[in-house]
Amino acid sequence: MGKLLFGKDIAGFVKERQAGVARGKGLSLAIVRDNQSPVIEKYVRLKQKYGEDIGVKVEDFCQKDVPRKLSEVGDFTGVIVQLPLVFSGIDEAVAATPASKDVDGLRADSPFVSATATAINWLLAGHNVDLPKRKIAVVGVGRLVGGPLVDMWRKSGLTVEVFRSGSDLAKLIEYDLVVSATGVPGLIKSEYLQAGAVAIDAGTTSESGEIVGDFAPEIYDRDDLILTPKVGGVGPLTIAALFENILAAGQTTS
Repeated sequence: MGKLLFGKDIAGFVKERQAGVARGKGLSLAIVRDNQSPVIEKYVRLKQKYGEDIGVKVEDFCQKDVPRKLSEVGDFTGVIVQLPLVFSGIDEAVAATPASKDVDGLRADSPFVSATATAINWLLAGHNVDLPKRKIAVVGVGRLVGGPLVDMWRKSGLTVEVFRSGSDLAKLIEYDLVVSATGVPGLIKSEYLQAGAVAIDAGTTSESGEIVGDFAPEIYDRDDLILTPKVGGVGPLTIAALFENILAAGQTTS
């Protein structure tokens, strides 16, 4: 197995600082979802535990009509729609989320950047990956991860090639930094990645009740890649980045 880009230790440093800032501030997060899949339940529990650890109150609301619930959740510092939704439309749910409280950065007018996009940036910086020296490709441009990440990097002056549905993924071999965020299990094959490439799996979906990513299993048999582990790569930092947005929301409302 190649060099693994763990996010846990970096998240630990961030969390320690956040606890010092959040204590006594009365910050709170509302999580609104419309289903109780095992994967969703796990994500919610992780956020509740993190909030408890740093002093941010986290409340979980599960209701089929997510847009209506969003209008009823009250005075929270931040609000997130826990994706994926089953019974509600994502556009309606996003529209019902107040921009000033949209700590997931789903709205176009949200003042916050996607937590996962920020987490990927933190992970690469924490492991001393020099982005300007890399030829970058991002697979998938969804509103939660790929889209915000591409926008962030291009605004910072980086050149980023985007691979969408129907793109020839075999051309990924030309790039030495590949980020995939599609939620399609096994989409990225070993033969798509050149030796020495940095490979970030930011795609998650549920398969037989387990969380799986975009990377095919054989990728982890290689010893010539720098890549995220199956567990503990982007995920821990995504939660840390989400609560970073809540701290920022608290400063603007205090």
